[in-house]
Amino acid sequence: MRDLDYLKLLSDSYPTISSVQAAIINSEALLNLPKGNEYFFSDLHGEYEGFRYLLRGCSGVVRSKVDETFGSLMKEADQIELTNLITYPRNTLSKMHSAGEITDDFYRTTISQLIAICRVVGSKHTRSRVREKLPKEFAHAIDELYHINENADDKRLYYRGIIDSVISVGAGDEFVTALADLIQNLLMNHLHIIGDIFDRGPRADIVMDDIMNFPYVDIQWGNHDIEWMGAAAGNEACIANVLRIATSYNSFDVLEYGYGINIRPLSQFASEVYANDSCEAFKPHLLDKNKYDTVDYELAAKMCKAITLIQLKLEGQLIKKHPEYMLSERLLLDKIDLEKGTVCIDGKDYPMKDHNFPTISKDDPYRLSDEEAELIRTIKSSFKHSAKLNKHIRYIYSHGSMYLVKNNNLLFHGCIPMTADGHFQKFTTKDGSYSGKALMDYLNNKINDAYFLPEDAEGKQDAVDLMWYLWCGPVSPLFGKDRITTFEHTFLSDKELMKEPYNPYYTFSHEEKYADKIFEEFEMPLERAHIINGHVPVKVSKGESPVKAGGKLYVIDGGMSKAYHNTTGIAGYTLIFNSHHIALGEHKPYVKGKENLADTRITEVMKRRLLISDTDEGAEIRTRIEDLKELLTAYKNGVILER
Repeated sequence: MRDLDYLKLLSDSYPTISSVQAAIINSEALLNLPKGNEYFFSDLHGEYEGFRYLLRGCSGVVRSKVDETFGSLMKEADQIELTNLITYPRNTLSKMHSAGEITDDFYRTTISQLIAICRVVGSKHTRSRVREKLPKEFAHAIDELYHINENADDKRLYYRGIIDSVISVGAGDEFVTALADLIQNLLMNHLHIIGDIFDRGPRADIVMDDIMNFPYVDIQWGNHDIEWMGAAAGNEACIANVLRIATSYNSFDVLEYGYGINIRPLSQFASEVYANDSCEAFKPHLLDKNKYDTVDYELAAKMCKAITLIQLKLEGQLIKKHPEYMLSERLLLDKIDLEKGTVCIDGKDYPMKDHNFPTISKDDPYRLSDEEAELIRTIKSSFKHSAKLNKHIRYIYSHGSMYLVKNNNLLFHGCIPMTADGHFQKFTTKDGSYSGKALMDYLNNKINDAYFLPEDAEGKQDAVDLMWYLWCGPVSPLFGKDRITTFEHTFLSDKELMKEPYNPYYTFSHEEKYADKIFEEFEMPLERAHIINGHVPVKVSKGESPVKAGGKLYVIDGGMSKAYHNTTGIAGYTLIFNSHHIALGEHKPYVKGKENLADTRITEVMKRRLLISDTDEGAEIRTRIEDLKELLTAYKNGVILER
């Protein structure tokens, strides 16, 4: 028998024999329902409009459910209109009001249609699960409409009366919107974000708001997420990287308007120090226009140069402080000959595109000037005290991890570092050497220490420092490359020097035997197991496939970021795992106001329809059933008394 104290605690929730019996019956019935839909997204990179469209349209599944519900009963044009209404109810209704298209009959017809779709998409859920997802404001009315047979004569007037009441009190728009939200929540049982929410795109803060509004989410941290998490934890090199990328990609809105980061000190410093410098090598990519914080193109380039040099100094300080990182070859500022305008790499001098460095000291090139030090101190304070940023970062911590094993899928952003001979690569730290799963677990703990340990706690600063290594270090599972060549890309022209070789994982993991090696390392059964990761854009336009290792590995970075559209030829993937199959949705670049249906193909069909009993949730339910049965025995034997 379970611990008696535990059973007594459980009896608080189930105080009678009948309540335990009912709970066992309900739980066992739940096991026989179809498995819920899981959706996997990766490398969102602040592309809030494209992500929101895919999220609300469930990557094209809403459109298919409209067709499934109405088929030939509704014209295709009307199906598309209804799909758009479900996907963007507020915008669609606003436009219809402006066009004078909203009438009482519109509400009656639309509400009936949405209820019909709710029934179709909710068929795999229990009544309690559907009720759990109902919007609070209209829960009773929707529940009644959902479960009534409107064709029954004695219920038809009641059904119509509810809808007429909604219309008469002026709640038509709100009710339609609530039904659209319910359809989305019923279709998307669980949302997996496989890393890189931040950087490049215009508004990662809006992406985070949308993610946080969804009830069931997990996040596997990406290197761009770690960079922002490190910045929030106070890592100055991470802060500089965040600012360099934002200034380089013209993403000023997310800094000042999204998170309230004060970058005026940077603009003032840059405009003074580089007043007569064109900063040609630092001109930003104008992928998105800032709506709220328009920064002059020339000033943005000066800001980018100023923070890039600060970044290289701060990184050099960390490399010197931590010889265990083994990154001494990345110390390049002291290899610059300012008079010749060259830098010496591996014994060879290379001409630099820009060598106007008024803030670099010949005696100590990695020392910040007094003005740079004050600038970083001010901006660091802004990161530490941004309420919204820290709200988002805490959510990423509470819902995130280095990896996740769920329903026999292994989820992580980058790689499990491997050596050239196919073994798991060791990362040696002050605490010891780690590889494989042990490395992922060790890093998971250190990442939590960086943000949550008190400032004066032992190991706090080392953990904060490590956040920068995880952003760009060669044995970082999140980075997965031999080196980061920011310096070479910025200052040199030789393409060979800019190469960033990938970790051998990206070669070996394409073979089934190495995928199996990873499954065994994470103590996973080999049958129906998958690795799902992102990080490396799949070059679809060059014939590359996201499905590798005989169907055991999915790389779902399809380039949602505008910066990668030319590289991949598409605009992102969605992986969908339902009770029947695994399907891969391939997306075109998002165009506002235009339907963008995914090109979806089924990649694996289940041998039989999967039930909740086949999932991790099912295992938890069976454990709960065993606990309840022991409580039932305790009641019947008089060990615990009913109340």
